[in-house]
Amino acid sequence: MDDPLGAFCRHVDVALPGAAAGPLAGLSFAAKDIYDVAGHSCCCGNPDWLASHAPAEHTAPAVTALLDAGASLAGKTLTDELAFSLNGENHHYGTPVNSAAPRRVPGGSSNGSAAAVAGGLVDFALGSDTGGSVRAPASYCGIFGIRPSHGAIALAGIMPLAPSFDTVGWFTRDAALLERVGDVLLPPGGKAAAGRVLVAEDAFARMIPAARPELEARIAPVAAALGHGPETVTIAGEGLDKWLAHFQALQWREIWESHGDWITRTRPAFGPGIDERFRLASQVPDAVVAAARAFRAQVAGRMRALLADGAVLVLPSAPGPAPLKALAQAAITDYRNRALGILCVAGLAGLPQVSVPATTVEGAPVGLSLVGGPGSDRALLAMARKAAAALA
Repeated sequence: MDDPLGAFCRHVDVALPGAAAGPLAGLSFAAKDIYDVAGHSCCCGNPDWLASHAPAEHTAPAVTALLDAGASLAGKTLTDELAFSLNGENHHYGTPVNSAAPRRVPGGSSNGSAAAVAGGLVDFALGSDTGGSVRAPASYCGIFGIRPSHGAIALAGIMPLAPSFDTVGWFTRDAALLERVGDVLLPPGGKAAAGRVLVAEDAFARMIPAARPELEARIAPVAAALGHGPETVTIAGEGLDKWLAHFQALQWREIWESHGDWITRTRPAFGPGIDERFRLASQVPDAVVAAARAFRAQVAGRMRALLADGAVLVLPSAPGPAPLKALAQAAITDYRNRALGILCVAGLAGLPQVSVPATTVEGAPVGLSLVGGPGSDRALLAMARKAAAALA
């Protein structure tokens, strides 16, 4: 297909028609190149991965479900290497264009999927979200994105990164379609009205100074649309830096368990930042992992209690607009850690989170997120539709 944005993979040409009838009939979608399509190889953003892995024997169930619902697969999209980045700049295959802010990165690791949706190349696209790989690109590109409850959608036929954090996610340009795709992919469940609207003050404190007041000004109309006045809360009494440290310890250990053997055998060429993070992932001590697992269980319990009775948590999708392209690695790492201190909240607790386009800062988009209790995905999508209408 015509791809002026560099969003689609060049190593594979795959297009599959959807069923003649269904709830998504007539729509087009793309799939991040970590989703299996029978007869085709995944590159996963790295040429050594492509060279060392055979074509898939089966198509990922998430892709099949969308085809069965009538949507047609337009192609597979670029990803950061092994889905291990939030930036969206791939050393081997380039950087897809962020149509909403062309001088800035699209975000990752679902960079191609976000770029394809933002640029109007497809109606919606599958990504994945382990540490923020749907939520950050959605914010950066000015589109909608969801990270579902952990375990809500089967991960079969998808390259693992950190399995206890990995989720199927997707992007759209409007809230109604985000919900329609959820009706196909998510398990059955109610769409209850919102309970309390809680604003995570400590998450907003991680934003860059220029962005925070712009995004905070969008809270009141969202809360009104959800039928409740906003209540300010602090979610991490220990500080979100501590949450981030435990999140990274667990994520890195699982990433090394997923890919360490292949990296040791193959010695693949990784781009800047990726190689360093895999090296760090190989060095997490067992005692640190054990402490992080215990802490995660505490966080999950506290967040479930906080979000009981249909409460929804409002927080930034990212610290601010997307970083400019070709920043120094130190600046990229600093912004990444600032972002992950916000994004780790839903990941540690296994919660669903929807990013809604909310405002612009320095001419670039910034998203506002809604987080619900475990299994509240469909209710959260309905709330996101109301929030989007209030922000329009």
